[in-house]
Amino acid sequence: MEVQKLKARLPSGREVGLVEALSFCYDISDTDFQILKALINMGPKTEDDLASVLKLSKASINRSVNKLISIGFVERVKDQGSKGGRPRYIYKAVDAEALTDKIAKDFEYCAQLFSGLTPAELKSFPKP
Repeated sequence: MEVQKLKARLPSGREVGLVEALSFCYDISDTDFQILKALINMGPKTEDDLASVLKLSKASINRSVNKLISIGFVERVKDQGSKGGRPRYIYKAVDAEALTDKIAKDFEYCAQLFSGLTPAELKSFPKP
């Protein structure tokens, strides 16, 4: 099944796609998702490669890869071909199996947090 068509039906009846779910759980933007998808589909790339392929600024690429690294979706490896000056890095998505496992565990963790909600906590919500 194609990622864009993968949907979950919420109890409200609303359908939510994977990108929306990732956005909610990890605060991933469309740009972040584009970069993650490119790294999954095309393999390891430098910031320059990603900027060229995705037609995005290097600043946007940098912000997104740093966010993706911090949440554990992407790894940064020093480019061994980099000579002198600032080191150059290659970015790669974590293994697809590890990625799906992480997402499933994180979603399960969120569900457990909400399942522990008490009636007292519900009553403490501010009145409209």
